[in-house]
Amino acid sequence: MDETAIDQPPAQRRDWWRGAAIYEVYPRSFADANGDGTGDLAGVRAHLPYLRDLGVDAMWFTPWYPSPMADGGYDVADYRAIDPLFGDLAEAETLIKDALEYGIRTIIDVVPNHVSDQHAWFRAAVAAGPGSPERERFWFRDGRGRNGEEPPNDWTSEFGGRAWTRLVGPDGVPEQWYLHLFAAGQPDLNWSHPDVRREHEDVLRFWFDRGVAGIRIDSAALLAKDPGLPDLPAHPRPGDHPYLDRDELQEIYRDWRRIAEEYGDDRVLIGEIWLPDPDRFVRYLRPDVMHSAFNFDFLTAPWDARVLRASIDTTLTLHGRVGAPATWVLSNHDITRPVTRYGREETGFAFDRKRYGIASDRDLGERRARAAALLAMALPGAYYLYQGEELGLDEVEVPLDRIQDPMHFRSGGVDPGRDGCRVPLPWEGEKPPFGFSPDGVETWLPQPEEWARLTAQAQSADPSSMLSLYRMALLIRRTHPDLGDGRLDWVESADGVLAFRRGTSFMNITNVSASAVQLPAHERIWLTSAPLEGGRLPTNATAWLRLPA
Repeated sequence: MDETAIDQPPAQRRDWWRGAAIYEVYPRSFADANGDGTGDLAGVRAHLPYLRDLGVDAMWFTPWYPSPMADGGYDVADYRAIDPLFGDLAEAETLIKDALEYGIRTIIDVVPNHVSDQHAWFRAAVAAGPGSPERERFWFRDGRGRNGEEPPNDWTSEFGGRAWTRLVGPDGVPEQWYLHLFAAGQPDLNWSHPDVRREHEDVLRFWFDRGVAGIRIDSAALLAKDPGLPDLPAHPRPGDHPYLDRDELQEIYRDWRRIAEEYGDDRVLIGEIWLPDPDRFVRYLRPDVMHSAFNFDFLTAPWDARVLRASIDTTLTLHGRVGAPATWVLSNHDITRPVTRYGREETGFAFDRKRYGIASDRDLGERRARAAALLAMALPGAYYLYQGEELGLDEVEVPLDRIQDPMHFRSGGVDPGRDGCRVPLPWEGEKPPFGFSPDGVETWLPQPEEWARLTAQAQSADPSSMLSLYRMALLIRRTHPDLGDGRLDWVESADGVLAFRRGTSFMNITNVSASAVQLPAHERIWLTSAPLEGGRLPTNATAWLRLPA
């Protein structure tokens, strides 16, 4: 390693979140310790040495709370407990503590827009009936039409179909409708109600008291609603949408920021914010609101040098305006896996383009995914990776009779859903369940037989594997003084090439063009995503260089 390596990796610094490598754990699919075919916290705890050796600074858990799993755990029934599928609260507390001993902080999901229809509040609201105080915590309304047979407005669910479901009373008579911007089992909360705000503030303190380092806020721009619940305007202006990005949200998150800061300047709020207007987006990253937010523009960008360059420039400019760190993400639990996506003719991502049977060139996709990983890790800010990304797992077309994702069913079966990127990880062995569960156990989603060559065990023994590439790249990123948070300077390069310097000694070159390119003068090559060809960087490849002093 470089003799200028820093002494303090990101996880040990108070502002660790500005340049950290953060690993997303989807607990249902990480590792199964109790042999029931579903991942659990004990499975994560058993693999903490793997995460340490991978070189991550923090792990982010998707919801681990009690849930009927109408939407993969994002329908929360109780924020102060752990779903028995995964373990219990004592196990979570032990996992948080043990992870810190490995230098790994814990970030958890909070889903403030809605709860499960099995949450105590919603069950009480249904039982209490129309006009009750219990219903004021949600959006219950009478229907339109002569007999209330039409929903209160024309809003649609994020999963397709209308955003309203009508209750039927114990006597079989239809009564009020309730709002759910996602599945029917996820009723939206009324954030103008003081109970809702107070409850979520208490939930933050509950988990900060147990040592979590950060909160990832799901669907962060959807909480506030126009109390009149009007129909959607044809072309709402920024800030005028009846349920997206309303100005009331800023004060909600300022209150959350004050709570985080009560626990110290190393506790963070991270928003999931999908907004087309960059000026509206950056408001959430002002110093008194959130610390960080996911970069969906880069995540969904196609493998195209001009588009990637524009996304990088826009991201850094916007974040620079408010002094917030950028984030770089290639995949998550909702998005088609990079190896599959980058092997398709259309390499960008959009939910409305997900379909069955889209052809993908596995070799090309893997080559581009390796190059994209090094590119993303070299950029200024924090880097997020989703479990299995480091193994180069591909998107699985889950058999129709095994699909569980409501996005598939709400689309009428047109959308394959998100289960394909949530298939349980392969750890070892030659056949399913590949060490995820004990031999002979059927996993909750089926694993492909061909994943035998992609197990963590097989890749650990192969210096050219995706896992080996990630381990080395994350080691360099963690210890090189010019990487992580900081400055980027573009270097003039040929069309289709992304070349930039970090500090005085580090250069990244990503070749997205159709032909190999000559490397500039350098003292050494830190790492390449693919072997050089006659001293030249081949197409769909990235090189990290040490520059002359």
